[in-house]
Amino acid sequence: MVIVTEGLAKHFRRAWSRRLVRAVDGISLEVQPGTAFGLLGPNGSGKTTFVKLLLSVVAPTEGQARLFGRDCRDPQARAPVGYLPENHRFPTYQTGWQMLDFYAALSGVPEPERRRRAGELLELVGLSDWGDVRIGKYSKGMLQRLGLAQALMHRPQLLILDEPSDGVDPLGRRQIRDLLGSLRRDGTTIFLNSHLLGEVELFCDRVAIVSRGRVALEGPLAELTAGSGYRLSAARVTEQARERLRQAATHIAANNGLVDFLFPDRAAANSALDVLRESGAEIESIAAARSTLEEVFLRTVEEAK
Repeated sequence: MVIVTEGLAKHFRRAWSRRLVRAVDGISLEVQPGTAFGLLGPNGSGKTTFVKLLLSVVAPTEGQARLFGRDCRDPQARAPVGYLPENHRFPTYQTGWQMLDFYAALSGVPEPERRRRAGELLELVGLSDWGDVRIGKYSKGMLQRLGLAQALMHRPQLLILDEPSDGVDPLGRRQIRDLLGSLRRDGTTIFLNSHLLGEVELFCDRVAIVSRGRVALEGPLAELTAGSGYRLSAARVTEQARERLRQAATHIAANNGLVDFLFPDRAAANSALDVLRESGAEIESIAAARSTLEEVFLRTVEEAK
C-alpha cells in the first residue's frame, strides 16, 4: 500500500476555549499504488489536517500513518512524495526557473538535471514563456500550474494535491486533469483533496467522504454512484398515461417540456415504454439510474450529522 492510516486522530484545544476539537477523529484508510484517490468533505471536516498528518507537518494525538510501508515521520517515507498545498506561498522575487531550481535542490535532484527538468515541466504545465518572469507577476491560475510543476520536479511516486484546480479556468482544469491522467498511467499514485466534486468525479476511481473528522463513506466511485432502477424521459405525455404510470414509478417530474420517470426495475421500465408508445408519447431517453457524486456527497454529509 502507498498510504495506510490506522485510527489516525488529531485533537487540540482552541486558544480562547477549553473545548476539545477533534479535527481528525480516528481515520483509517488505505490507498493502493497507481490509483487516483479523492478525499472529500465540507469545510472544517479535517481534510487538510489529515494531509498534514500524512506529511508529518503536525503530530497525531492517536493512531499512525505509513507511506510506502514506513512510518510517515521517517524522512525516507516522504522522499518519494510530491506535494502541492492549498495555500502555497512562493518567493515573489524569484522567477519560475529559480523557484523550480530551488525546490528541486531541496528534493535532492542533481544540479545537471534540475534545469532540464524545469524546462520540461514549465512546458508541460503551459508556462514555457513565463520561466524568466518573476512570480509576483503570475496570476492565481499560473501559480497553481507552477506549484504542480514544483511537486513533480523529483519524479514522485505519490502526488498529494490539496485543491490543485483552485483558481484555474476550465481549460486549465482540463489540461491539469489530462496531465494527472498521464502521470497515473505511468504508475504515479494521485491523492486528491478537493471540493470541486465535478473534477473528482471525472478523474478519481476511489473516494472517501469525511465529515466531522471521520470517514462517513469510502469506496470505488462507480459503486458509490451506482443507482437502482431506470430513468425514462418522454415528451407529449398525456395526463391519462401519467396517471397509469403513477403507481409503477417511484418518481415523476416535469422538466422543460419533458416528463421524467424513475422506475425500480427493468420490467417496470419496459411496461412503461409500452404505455407511453400506446398513448402517442415520444421517448426522449432511457438509461440505468445513477447518482451524481454531488448527490452522494450531500446525502452522506447530511446523514453524518
